[in-house]
Amino acid sequence: MSIGSTSHVNVVSLFGFSLEGSKQALIYEYMPNSSLDKYIYSENAKEILGWERLYGIAIGIARGLDYLHHSCNTRIVHFDIKPQNILLDKDFSPKIADFGLAKLCHTKESKLSMTGARGTIGFIAPEVYSRTFGVVSTKSDVYSYGMMLLEMVGGRRNVKSTVTNSSEKYFPDWIYGHFDQEVGLQACKVTTGIEEIAKKMILISLWCIQVLPVHRPTITNVLEMFERSLDDLDMPPKQNFYELL
Repeated sequence: MSIGSTSHVNVVSLFGFSLEGSKQALIYEYMPNSSLDKYIYSENAKEILGWERLYGIAIGIARGLDYLHHSCNTRIVHFDIKPQNILLDKDFSPKIADFGLAKLCHTKESKLSMTGARGTIGFIAPEVYSRTFGVVSTKSDVYSYGMMLLEMVGGRRNVKSTVTNSSEKYFPDWIYGHFDQEVGLQACKVTTGIEEIAKKMILISLWCIQVLPVHRPTITNVLEMFERSLDDLDMPPKQNFYELL
């Protein structure tokens, strides 16, 4: 009922459901351009989507999350934000989908009580699998969003087991150290004229994946960061990403 009552351009619309004996189905709007992972992991993703469109998709996802976190009658924390769960319509506008792991909470609540971890390895916020990092909240979705944003920029999965150099296996750690170096932009296939877009996406993502949730921005803050110029964004503190992994 909660998902069915959502209405936002960046959240997939649930039309209804079907129950026929053992056959159960949720009926969502059709999204002709499939999911985001089909594009960002391909060899020519930047040529297919283009950096400007990729940038617009990133903002659209953030707007959808902001709606779920702050504008629904019942706050919805998704807990499984990843490229596979971002669907693209005929105009490549993104819509958040797959609420199988989502959790509801009253709008006045800032933290969630949970038993056990939920989500996808590589996108799960540290506090979701160990409460020693902090409380589980909407900022857990912000962490997942940040990890996804880095994969969109890098055009690869953040953990790459086929790389022999251990320092390059974990992309968040590598890109932080190479942020201001030409090799960093080259690795992300950044072409002339869109360096500011790529750097802004990297900076915002690194803020989102801060280990402690108290140091992460809210998704509303993320949208504000997108509106600011690159010069107005500070470099986030270095995290011990690889050791955490």
